[in-house]
Amino acid sequence: QLSGSAFTCPRSTNKRSWLYRILPSVSHKPFESTDQGHVTNNWDEVDPDPNQLRWKPFEIPKASQKKVDFVSGLHTLCGAGDIRSNNGLAVHIFLCNTSMGDRCFYNSDGDFLIVPQKGKLLIYTEFGKMIVQPNEICVIQRGMRFSVDVFEETRGYILEVYGVHFELPDLGPIGANGLANPRDFLIPVAWYEDRQVPGGYTVINKYQGKLFAAKQNVSPFNVVAWHGNYTPYKYNLENFMVINAVAYDHADPSIFTVLTAKSLRPGVAIADFVIFPPRWGVADKTFRPPYYHRNCMSEFMGLIKGHYEAKEGGFLPGGGSLHSTMTPHGPDAECFEKASKAKLVPERIADGTMAFMFESSLSMAVTKWGLKTSHCLDDNYYKCWEPLKSHFTSNSR
Repeated sequence: QLSGSAFTCPRSTNKRSWLYRILPSVSHKPFESTDQGHVTNNWDEVDPDPNQLRWKPFEIPKASQKKVDFVSGLHTLCGAGDIRSNNGLAVHIFLCNTSMGDRCFYNSDGDFLIVPQKGKLLIYTEFGKMIVQPNEICVIQRGMRFSVDVFEETRGYILEVYGVHFELPDLGPIGANGLANPRDFLIPVAWYEDRQVPGGYTVINKYQGKLFAAKQNVSPFNVVAWHGNYTPYKYNLENFMVINAVAYDHADPSIFTVLTAKSLRPGVAIADFVIFPPRWGVADKTFRPPYYHRNCMSEFMGLIKGHYEAKEGGFLPGGGSLHSTMTPHGPDAECFEKASKAKLVPERIADGTMAFMFESSLSMAVTKWGLKTSHCLDDNYYKCWEPLKSHFTSNSR
């Protein structure tokens, strides 16, 4: 049995699956510490930085220069909280160019929400196989072993949450339907391999933020059948049913929430996964782009494809931005001028685009890799707002 919750949780939140294995997963050599790479949960590596931060597309290593698989290509960008107390989150970037082969990975610390941006992933799990393309996401929950095959130089984003699981947000007055519908989430069907790998299969475990490796003689994907409600799953972002303002003003961006990981405070999330998909803009007497804003959340944004409406220039696919707690942010000057003069007719927004946000109630710290080692930080980000000018006149009424 693989348990994702305490045995005594209420039935509605109890998560477990039974796995019928050829050989139990306990059959391995002892775990030993292994190369940590750029994975960390040390949120004090560098001093806090409250500025608006933006990263150029993260560089993928060339396969001709160095073979890097999914695990060795993990880079922690930012995060908050404490793994040992099961409260917090981390944002990772994965940059890889080769398949994992006879290596698998599992996370003792939390759930991985994986967002591929370039290149498809073939993910082997103990429950079966999943192909996850850009514009799809998958969730590999705590403790589940998986291995990743790639077919080209590959890049993506990961939201990790500690101690809680992702779930669909409550809909309230929206009613029974809308946003991400349960019917569109897919889970693997059982698949197994009865394969001997004498002393040669490596199981990598992320435990208390550190990486450990153990050897075993068989493939870990030797589950011939399973049943239960604790599974990996995938979702196509094109299936999201958008809710939007159809008269005037803005609905809060929480209407774009795909999945949430709740905290103990009602209505407050450890993390929300939010997308900004293609949709119609029809609001009248309204500045339609995202408004200028300060709030009590931390907002990491990424771009899978296309051009984000509020910053069509410097915010690029494969890059990202972080707007920290109470740090002001909003459309760049070009977007402001264009939208302020636009005729307010119905128009399509974000066609060919998919931007997303990892939003958290925790104040996230950026790692040394994020601020320095990656060499992708855009030092000129603040300049996109410098051309903004006042249009106020005292007799404007």
